[in-house]
Amino acid sequence: MINITHKGTTLRQAIATAIVKVSKQETIDAIQQRKVPKGDVFEFSRAAGLLAIKKTSDVIPDCHPLPVEFAAITHAIEGLNIIVTVEVHTIYKTGVEVEAMHGASVTALTMYDMLKPIDKAIEISTIKLENKKGGKSDFKDQFKKSLRCAVIVCSDSIAAGDKEDRAGKVILEKLKQNTLTTSLYKVIPDEVDAIQSTIKQLVGEQYNLVLFTGGTGLSPRDVTPEAIEPLLDRTIPGIMEAARQYGQQRTPYAMLSRGVAGFIQNTLVLTLPGSTKGAEETMDALFPYILHIFRVAEGMRHD
Repeated sequence: MINITHKGTTLRQAIATAIVKVSKQETIDAIQQRKVPKGDVFEFSRAAGLLAIKKTSDVIPDCHPLPVEFAAITHAIEGLNIIVTVEVHTIYKTGVEVEAMHGASVTALTMYDMLKPIDKAIEISTIKLENKKGGKSDFKDQFKKSLRCAVIVCSDSIAAGDKEDRAGKVILEKLKQNTLTTSLYKVIPDEVDAIQSTIKQLVGEQYNLVLFTGGTGLSPRDVTPEAIEPLLDRTIPGIMEAARQYGQQRTPYAMLSRGVAGFIQNTLVLTLPGSTKGAEETMDALFPYILHIFRVAEGMRHD
């Protein structure tokens, strides 16, 4: 099974359809009049489809077990075609497309089984996904403007050449994955003056997004929040709340991170942990969702 532990939990929805085609009007009449010998075709097939949705991970090997929090199955008659529509919702890390399609398939197969004694020419066709929502793909490319980005590594040992930077390199790669180009990558020591002079310079140069990594913990040299917070014109507490919540689902030590976030003039400043894993998880928690900030900042309409 594919590793989904890095994914965030969001509302996921999917709609799938299947077509059951009968060969004569008498079959449609028998369904509508509930005269099919095996019982009420719509109700039996709906029950079978609901069970199939819940059991998808039992029969499709690479599907993850997930909580099905809403499922609905409807039938619509169009001539000799019966359109089965299945809608599934969950709040989870992965989508429910396969669950919806599995539900549509089993609903259609149940109808076939119930109707074959009275109609030997039934066909099942066009089982397909009609729509899906949720996950990072819904949030990508929502902000088309090019952003000027900088990554600043705060570390005495890296600045002195005694240690190799890894967290900053992870952030650079994550920005690239979100189609963002980094114009500046710089290493500075854990000094309040160095941190403040660097961010003031970048604000003056009209950078849109500046990410600091390092100095957000509790060691005596961790001073990044103390350096950045007094300069913020507008704090955005929810950003680091989201990052810490995401991190705490993976390690209880995430509660010790003291990162802050907000705007200095028109520059969004984020302070990330200095550990490679902490930086990576914070990026996964925040991107691409955080880019919506720039839509709001420009007065663009909320979706």
